Amino acid sequence: MSTISATYTIGGDLKVNRMGFGAMRITGKGIWGPPKDKAESLRVLKRAVELGIDFIDTADSYGPNVSEELIYEALHPYADGLVIATKGGLLRAGPDQWAPDASPAHLHEALEGSRQRLHQKQIDLYQLHRIDPKVRLEDTLEFLKNAQKEGKIKHIGLSEVSVAEIEKVRKHIDVASVQNKYSVDYRRWESVLDYTRKEGIAFIPWFPLNANNMDAMHVLEDIGKKAGATAHQVALAWLYHHSSNILLIPGTSSVGHLEENYASTQVHLSTEHIERLDAIGRASIQ
Repeated sequence: MSTISATYTIGGDLKVNRMGFGAMRITGKGIWGPPKDKAESLRVLKRAVELGIDFIDTADSYGPNVSEELIYEALHPYADGLVIATKGGLLRAGPDQWAPDASPAHLHEALEGSRQRLHQKQIDLYQLHRIDPKVRLEDTLEFLKNAQKEGKIKHIGLSEVSVAEIEKVRKHIDVASVQNKYSVDYRRWESVLDYTRKEGIAFIPWFPLNANNMDAMHVLEDIGKKAGATAHQVALAWLYHHSSNILLIPGTSSVGHLEENYASTQVHLSTEHIERLDAIGRASIQ
């Protein structure tokens, strides 16, 4: 396996470890309401920073509000260099319910709420959760651009976008990151990963293991036995070494699972293992 950098610099000035933490799962079932075990969720956040994780990804819609509130409770005052990325642009009506709203009015409310809950005058990385087909894109981008000029946002990111959409957005604002669903067994956005790597944009994959793909799970489990790792660790290790601009944000509400995820950066995958895993990806695209 080739040597790859353990860090990435977002937007040219935010240097972070490439193994981050996604704070969606520290909320209640269906990403709704408070967690079943609040004390454990707080321990997870504190342990993440202790391990050296300095990139935490959240959103106002996680809870809603709950994830951001827990981050503040567990980690404020924030350690030097800790980057907290949040998102706006989704409405919540109940558990597992998500609806896009990228109107300037909603984004204003979302951004101000995030700044207040996180107790941050400036959000390091503010990501548009979804492009909203009901809202003129230029209106959405004008709001984000103005918020950045006002110092409320340092860098702007996108989520679930195509290359064409990224290029359209970049005509109006700089894009520091893209967060799309992507894994060893879900490679729909391979072209986006290639584009972001070439353009110096961070790529943040969510849902790093499509557990419904049983053929892929068998391969991951087999490689895991040979590498002394779990299937999930193998999936994360493949992502970690697949591209130097990938920032990992596996989420969990368990300290034990957090530590297992973090250890995946040390999993050794042989050339043969990588070829087998790459083959899963090729099959998923076909």
